[in-house]
Amino acid sequence: VQLQASGGGLVEAGGSLRLSCAASVRTFSTYNMAWFRQAPGKEREFVSAVSWISGRTYYSDSVKGRFTISRDNAKNTVYLQMNSLKPEDTGVYYCATARILDSVVDTNPNAYVSWGQGTLVTVSS
Repeated sequence: VQLQASGGGLVEAGGSLRLSCAASVRTFSTYNMAWFRQAPGKEREFVSAVSWISGRTYYSDSVKGRFTISRDNAKNTVYLQMNSLKPEDTGVYYCATARILDSVVDTNPNAYVSWGQGTLVTVSS
């Protein structure tokens, strides 16, 4: 699976961005999808995920209530709407897929097998 992330940029604190991740796979609808981020000097951390089975969404505590993940299976694309951005949201954002038909949504990056190239989000104070 090849993933292409886009939508990053420079925004002031309190602003919004929408990230997109397009997947080059016909069976996109059978993959759990997730977003991770990595700030300079820090480990990659879970941000959000969406289940292919139930459509249930998952968020880290740090973004809950501000970010919204969604997917459009007809377009093979997953989105991350980010509102009320804070400087601590700065980092490279990666989309990722789990194994096909995986029934469990995991927050561990080791559970994800395909990764996009990342898109940089910079939030100024």
